[in-house]
Amino acid sequence: MELSVNIPALLFPAISLIMLAYTNRFLALSNRVRILHEKYQLIEQRHLIFGQIKNLKYRIKLIQNMQTYGVATLLLSILSMFFIFIEYQAVAKFIFAVSLITFAISIFLSFIEIRLSTKALDMELSDMEGLEDPSVMEYLRKKFERE
Repeated sequence: MELSVNIPALLFPAISLIMLAYTNRFLALSNRVRILHEKYQLIEQRHLIFGQIKNLKYRIKLIQNMQTYGVATLLLSILSMFFIFIEYQAVAKFIFAVSLITFAISIFLSFIEIRLSTKALDMELSDMEGLEDPSVMEYLRKKFERE
């Protein structure tokens, strides 16, 4: 299979959009950490706030790694295009394969971060009674029974 310049170039819009999403998540989390840190200084429920800050700190580290792998994907795609341009197909294919792997790692880390964000919301709402978390099937069954 001949690798053309267009194939690695197809990753550019996807990488740009995903990096924008990662940056937005990072900014939202860093803002939330600042707010919780202020609350931690003032409020009695420090154990709950400490748990939230710990979760957010780990998620920020995940987003940092997501961004790193996203940038690596972009750089590797550019490098792959360069090797296509100078007609080193074998090297270009190898580098493009590595760029796809780094993109997959970035997406996988994003998946983990999303899962952790739901745990953070559960922690935030843990002091409220009556907020049982039904399974998806149970939720859908109740939703359709009402209508």
